[in-house]
Amino acid sequence: MNRIDLEGKRAIVTGGAQGIGRAVVERMIASGAQVTIWDVDRALGQAAAEELGAGYVDVDLTDWAAVRSAHARTAAEMGGIEILVNNAGIAGLNAPVAEYPVEEWRRVLAIDLDAVFHCCKAVVPGMVEGGYGRIVNVASIAGKEGNPNASAYSAAKAGVIALTKSLGKELAGQDISVNCVTPAAARTAIFDQMTEEHIGYMLSKIPRGRFVTVDEVAGMICWLASAETSFTTGGVFDISGGRATY
Repeated sequence: MNRIDLEGKRAIVTGGAQGIGRAVVERMIASGAQVTIWDVDRALGQAAAEELGAGYVDVDLTDWAAVRSAHARTAAEMGGIEILVNNAGIAGLNAPVAEYPVEEWRRVLAIDLDAVFHCCKAVVPGMVEGGYGRIVNVASIAGKEGNPNASAYSAAKAGVIALTKSLGKELAGQDISVNCVTPAAARTAIFDQMTEEHIGYMLSKIPRGRFVTVDEVAGMICWLASAETSFTTGGVFDISGGRATY
C-alpha cells in the first residue's frame, strides 16, 4: 500500500465506525492525518476510534444544530479542519416507487443527502478562512444509473453528485477541492438492508465480476483528500468495476 501524503492534515470522516468509512480512517491515519470519526452509533464509533487512534463525536447528521455543535467541538479540539469525507449513508428499503413508504423516502434522503449538505455547510467557512480544504463525498453508481427498487437511495446519491458539482464551482477560485466517488457496491453492513435479489442485480452489472473492496474505495478517497488534487474540483470519480457508461 503506497503512502498518500496527508501529513499534519486534520480530517472528519462521517460514518467512520465501519465499512468504507473505517477503511478511510485507517488509511488517513497511516498517511499522517489526524482524524475524528462522526457517527451515530456510539458504541461502534468509540470502539473504532480507540482501535485506530482517532477521535470520536456522536452526532445525528440529519440534525443541523447537532452538526453545527459537533463541528465547533471538533474544530476546537483539532485546531481546524482541512478534510471532510462525507461517507455516512444507508441503503433504505428495496421496493417499487408505487409501493415505497413516504416516511422511508424521507429517512433515506435525510441521511444520504441532507446530512452531506449539513456537513459541507459546517466546514466550508473554516476552509475558506484557512485558504485550503478537501471535501470528498461518497455517492454511488446508483446516483448515475438509478437502480430499480432503490429509488430513494438512487435519488439521494444523484443529489450528492449535483451538490458536489455545485459546491465545487462555488469554491473553484480557492484551494478547496470538492469531489465525489461513485463506487459499485462493497460488501459491508449496508448489505443487511438489501434483499438478496437486489444484491444479485448489482453484482450482475459489474464487468469485473466482483464487488469493490473497502480498501480500494479508501485509496481513491484518500488521494482525492490530498494536496495533489489542487486543480480537480466538481469531479465524479468512477470506481464501479467497469459498470459506469459515463
